[in-house]
Amino acid sequence: MNYYETFWNHKYLSGETGWDIGYVSTPLKDYIDQLSDKNLKILIPGGGNSYEAEYLVKNGFSNVFVVDISSIPLENLAERVPSFPKENLLHSDFFELEETFDLILEQTFFCALEPSLREDYVNKMHELLKPEGKLIGLLFNIPLNTDKPPFGGNRNEYISLFEEKFKIEKMETAYNSIPEREGNELFFKLRKQ
Repeated sequence: MNYYETFWNHKYLSGETGWDIGYVSTPLKDYIDQLSDKNLKILIPGGGNSYEAEYLVKNGFSNVFVVDISSIPLENLAERVPSFPKENLLHSDFFELEETFDLILEQTFFCALEPSLREDYVNKMHELLKPEGKLIGLLFNIPLNTDKPPFGGNRNEYISLFEEKFKIEKMETAYNSIPEREGNELFFKLRKQ
């Protein structure tokens, strides 16, 4: 077990899961609701308990994958949603994945990574997406911690980080955040270029 796996296992075992709201976040739910192609190959990285994956599968999406460095939330998802394909629960380091996807959903994974890994995150996302693939999700638009997750940031920082490898189709304050995050989240749509 490496440091990161131990770190996140401890968070789950001790109940220190402040990022886990217990349901699919409204901006992602609304985005999923307008998707018509149920065969899209979708990845949720650092998926945690992955209510987004549960919502996708219950709404007929047949090709959903969750990767997490901790096995605990993957086991939680398997128990909560017995119909979820076990082979699509990837107990792995995101940076070691080698598949490709049509769509990647970002929900509190980016802010959990050390800021020194942000460029690696962008490069790996680009590598994991098929041509014209999309990276969709939420980023915190506030300064957060500097010494432990969650790490924050701002719109200008994110644009300069992503613009070389992605077409930024949208990056604006989410109008439908959950009350606790209202005004502090950016909803973004990026397309691989």
